Amino acid sequence: MALKHTLIVAGHVSLDIHPKIERLTDGLQSLLVPGKLVEIGDARVTTGGAVSNTGLALHRLGQHVKLAGKIGDDAWGRNVLENYRALGAHLADDMIVDPSVATSYTICITPPGIDRMFWHCPGANHTYCADDLSDRLMRAGALLHFGYPPLMRRMYADKGNELVKMLRRAKEAGLTTSLDMSLPDPASDSGRADWPAILAHALPFVDIFVPSLDEIAYMLDPVSGMRVRVRTASGAPLGGCTPDEVAALCGRLIGMGTAVVMLKLGKQGAYVQAARDLPRLRACGHAGPADPQAWAGCALQAACFNVKVAGTTGAGDCTIAGFLAAVAHRLPPAEALRMAVGVGSSSVEQPDGARGLPPWETIVARMAAGWTRDPTPVPFPRMV
Repeated sequence: MALKHTLIVAGHVSLDIHPKIERLTDGLQSLLVPGKLVEIGDARVTTGGAVSNTGLALHRLGQHVKLAGKIGDDAWGRNVLENYRALGAHLADDMIVDPSVATSYTICITPPGIDRMFWHCPGANHTYCADDLSDRLMRAGALLHFGYPPLMRRMYADKGNELVKMLRRAKEAGLTTSLDMSLPDPASDSGRADWPAILAHALPFVDIFVPSLDEIAYMLDPVSGMRVRVRTASGAPLGGCTPDEVAALCGRLIGMGTAVVMLKLGKQGAYVQAARDLPRLRACGHAGPADPQAWAGCALQAACFNVKVAGTTGAGDCTIAGFLAAVAHRLPPAEALRMAVGVGSSSVEQPDGARGLPPWETIVARMAAGWTRDPTPVPFPRMV
């Protein structure tokens, strides 16, 4: 697949530390005894966040990518840069290094038989602002993907003014803009932010909005959204929502101003819905839909492909990478959505997610050869 565009991936980045915990003698409390030394295994150290997951997935798919996360000038920041450079000589060239802040890190606690926990230090992410993305970098790109503003204080403070300022600048520079979310912690400042108001301000400057169903349901309505979150955690398909409710939610987001919504549905794959407004679709920037007429009013769902799951970390971000790469390379909506789900499905076949993705051509060939799909998806009116 020929390279046509430079894709900028900005937003949340952290260093993820995964201690190996092979067994617990007395449940979770055996890890949390004051004064006790608990022996554990080796630690696997990787990079996490939207910049790492979506950005590295795009790189693995053969795209020309510029990573623009923010880190400190410290040992963990240098580890992040080394990690990126090991995967691509110039991947770290546009990272923002601020000696006044600490690099974000996450300790991922995954005891056997117990739901995983994360101890997260936001660090530099909380200081990220619109001016951290330079005009020079924006002039070099065709698309800006920004991820996880609910984990970045300046991006959701003051009704999201910094987020809006950044997205407006990107649109004025002619870039296609893409925005991903993360689930706000109800007990945090992010969880108390007025997300409907923030989205109403931001989405007119977002061409492609790519949240997950449980994230956006909660952000738009914490009461009913919490029920979706609980049902999702219990394994209910679509968090107990109907296809009509999913379509209505996407319609509300399009009504707020975005052109295309690609909603991640977990085990149910993904759903795409686009505005009927042709002028809005035509205004989607350098890497937007090539044929607005083909996208206008589309409403499609794609089921996951059958795989043996080795790990799900970053699967949603990889699904986004597949979709953005497909749109940037002029695929129509049904093919773009199938590619998104194909990339997301491929990502869970190895524990390293984005880093272990096969090339674009390999995924395309596998799909063309009859890669089987999940036979039990929730039925949508149009499935591709």
